[in-house]
Amino acid sequence: MKPRECLARVDAVRRLSPEILEVDLRLEEPTALEFAAGQWVSVPFGPKTVRAYSIASTPQFPTRLTLCADVAPGGIGSEWFRGLQPGDPVPFKGPLGGFVFTRADPRRPLFVAEEIGIVPIRAILTELYATGFGRRATLAYWARDPGWLAYDAAFRSLARRYPGFAYHPAVAGAAGAARDGASRLAETVTRLVADVTGLVAYVCGSESMIHRVRDVLVAKGLDRKSVKWEKFW
Repeated sequence: MKPRECLARVDAVRRLSPEILEVDLRLEEPTALEFAAGQWVSVPFGPKTVRAYSIASTPQFPTRLTLCADVAPGGIGSEWFRGLQPGDPVPFKGPLGGFVFTRADPRRPLFVAEEIGIVPIRAILTELYATGFGRRATLAYWARDPGWLAYDAAFRSLARRYPGFAYHPAVAGAAGAARDGASRLAETVTRLVADVTGLVAYVCGSESMIHRVRDVLVAKGLDRKSVKWEKFW
């Protein structure tokens, strides 16, 4: 799908936590956008300044997009996202990115996400199970505290409805505990993955976490190309 210049308008804004916001957009030009779950859009803030936002919604509803962002950093993109109101115009370019699930791939997927890195994985998993995906899949998801586990309730519901979906959330723990998502997710993957035969991994979050998880899987015998990743920070 070739990216194109688009214009949408804000329909609704939701606060998932104090620092995580969701925005629903209604497409105006074009009136519908073809994209794959896991892709993102680019919003311009000047001739050489853009910010990327993963699409949290699925391709089943091409006339609307939902974007989700961590606004804690407080930069130009965070301030813009915080200020969005219903009716505001949103120009963007998209869809972009190759962090997508290939449905014809027979391998069993392992998804690993750190905090806001869950957004593209949420879109992928929602789309898969809403369209008849009957195979096993596993999600390991870490956050500094429960408030940063965006979509936790949705994943718990998914696990109840689909026995083949295994959900493993984790948080840093009590105050003062080490908040090292890279270490915790590497430990979780070490525990969950006994055999890498027929496995493909989708890892999204910080660069350090991606490297740690990939190293664990490669040490177990998984080919590096079987680890798909998307770096958020």
